Amino acid sequence: MATNNIEASIACLAVIVFFCEVARRVVLKITSKRYYEGLLMEIISTFQLCACTHELKLLGDYGIVDQQIGLTLTYVMTVVHLLTFRTATSNPSASLEQIYRRKLSVKSAILRIACQFLSAAVAKLVMHFTWSFAFSELHLRHSRTGLECVSGLHTSSVYNGAAVEFCCAFAVHSAVIKIQQLKAKYRVCFIAGVITFVVFAGGPLTGAVFNPALAFSIQFPCRGNTFLENVIVYGLGPMLGMISSVLLFDKAIPTLVKRVGRKPVLKTE
Repeated sequence: MATNNIEASIACLAVIVFFCEVARRVVLKITSKRYYEGLLMEIISTFQLCACTHELKLLGDYGIVDQQIGLTLTYVMTVVHLLTFRTATSNPSASLEQIYRRKLSVKSAILRIACQFLSAAVAKLVMHFTWSFAFSELHLRHSRTGLECVSGLHTSSVYNGAAVEFCCAFAVHSAVIKIQQLKAKYRVCFIAGVITFVVFAGGPLTGAVFNPALAFSIQFPCRGNTFLENVIVYGLGPMLGMISSVLLFDKAIPTLVKRVGRKPVLKTE
């Protein structure tokens, strides 16, 4: 029965990715303006990320897969997302970082973030609708519970949870900053490996979401924590992690290297 549940979930993941990729290709053909193309890519890719994560979380919540299989699926799906997202970040923290790097205007970033949260909410509704058809025993069991989910926050305090999400976001953003010189195929594998390790390390504590839009879809609706607590852990934590990474690698380290490498000028009479 567990094998049938896994097969059904993998089929569900494949269908989600397939239709999202078709939608992206249609957008590329019919949209002439890059501005609207970017917004639509964010909507489609964020939907893909959230919908797939909903299905993976369901497998984990019901103990259908062990840790090794769960991490393998996480790595594979992360590679798929990175290869298909194109210009989309599907992460409000990354969109804010693009303002700092002058890749996006403030207006464009705000619109993209709004699209991300909207798509995240739609993904939750679509997955609940999909599960109601009970394509597998797992979906049937979940439907009988009223599609309720339990919060992934298992730390002693909200601030400890925020610290975990801070560290997860810091690690991922730092990895992205430092590997820009690598070839694209190596970057994808490396980032997927970092994300998988972060999920391994922080998953049992907070779910290792490090993405406010994704958390809005898979964590905020769950019972166990208030809206404000979720905002602190899954909103504030990742944002501060991203900011700290940017300040460290773009400001602090270059300044320190410049000071250390500066040779004193000897005065001669």
